[in-house]
Amino acid sequence: MTAPSAESPDRRIAFQGEPGAFSEEAALRFLGPAIVTVPRPTFDSTFRALAEGAADALLVPIENSLAGSVLRVYELLLEGDLWIAAETILPIEHHLIGCPGATLEQIRSIESHPMALAQCERFISAHPGWKRIPVEDTAGSVRDVVARDDRSRSAVAGRRAAEIYRGAILASDIQDNAENFTRFVLLTPAHDTAPGADKTTLAVRLAHRPGALLAALEPFARRGMNLLKIESRPIHGCPWEYQFFLDVEVPSLGRLEDALRELRGGSQDVRQLGVYAAARPGPLSTI
Repeated sequence: MTAPSAESPDRRIAFQGEPGAFSEEAALRFLGPAIVTVPRPTFDSTFRALAEGAADALLVPIENSLAGSVLRVYELLLEGDLWIAAETILPIEHHLIGCPGATLEQIRSIESHPMALAQCERFISAHPGWKRIPVEDTAGSVRDVVARDDRSRSAVAGRRAAEIYRGAILASDIQDNAENFTRFVLLTPAHDTAPGADKTTLAVRLAHRPGALLAALEPFARRGMNLLKIESRPIHGCPWEYQFFLDVEVPSLGRLEDALRELRGGSQDVRQLGVYAAARPGPLSTI
């Protein structure tokens, strides 16, 4: 997918992780190498970057094709007022990375972001003696492994992280499936509809009654609008009640507005989180 034309070359884009993280790679591939990437240690601090004046927009992962949704990102989207302006999909290749001179036989622990570890379950399970260590991000795990110079430690990350921190790749392409993709969303403060928009993301709080979910989906079905994804999250303070996130194909903005009008009439709350052009997986490229 082509990056949004409104992006200025020096725009500051915050991402979660250290330099070399997949989120930074996605930002550079999508928006171009002239942007300024702003690393942030956690998703919470990434979402605060705009209010703190540290960034102009965010690029965050929202879903992986093997490990599923990034739940904290959904929660933070609901808590704030940022808008999904665009999305991009990055093919993910995971590598086992150690400090220089290490061998696979020496490894006793493996660390990375929990999502990355989940995407490499079969490889890790084949080494039952290894200790799993979840950390904040993939690139940071490589940085720490190399800095400690402990040949029994390893990290899971991309090739770019190994190059930046001068780690040794001990095993390549260790993800469970070669068809491994992460979808990222570009978040901005402006609630604008992107050119060529054909997808929307909604947060819907349903009426607490039988058939409420079916009634919420019918306005889209009647208008020939394809439901691309549905995600439910518990509503804090309301046990066994759920907030639903919907990704819906948008054949026309007019049909979308009609469907939303009907949806709002039968739901407790409906928030539109973005209207943007859907991304498609593309080939790997090296930055």
